[in-house]
Amino acid sequence: MRRTAIVALVLTLSLTSPLVAQGPAPPPHAWLFGAWIGGIFPPPVTLGAQECLAQPMVIFTRDAVMRAVMTSPAYAQRLIDSARATANGFEVRLIPRQSAADPTFGCPNPDVLPVQRRGDNEITFPGCTDFPFPLIRCATH
Repeated sequence: MRRTAIVALVLTLSLTSPLVAQGPAPPPHAWLFGAWIGGIFPPPVTLGAQECLAQPMVIFTRDAVMRAVMTSPAYAQRLIDSARATANGFEVRLIPRQSAADPTFGCPNPDVLPVQRRGDNEITFPGCTDFPFPLIRCATH
């Protein structure tokens, strides 16, 4: 009798719960996804979305961080090993560099990119000499 009641309860609960597919949770650095301008120079005060997206300084994706390099028209890319949220931003661990020619951000540890969130659309890379100024998110509209 007791087993029957438990089975009935489990079946009832399973049939009443919504059958919504749960996608994987976004990574902790999902907030960073997109194009950012500034960092190397102070961010512009007024800049349209089209101009900003034409030449962003940093681009974050799920798997990579790309940065503009002053001596090359191509973006330098570093693959992301892991990311974790911190009290005031994110710590992005990059796949270790294979050679000294691999790009860095001028941070004390070349394979860790500390990101400090300063507002809804502003970040900094504290301690990273290649990016002494804040970056602002490029608007998409």
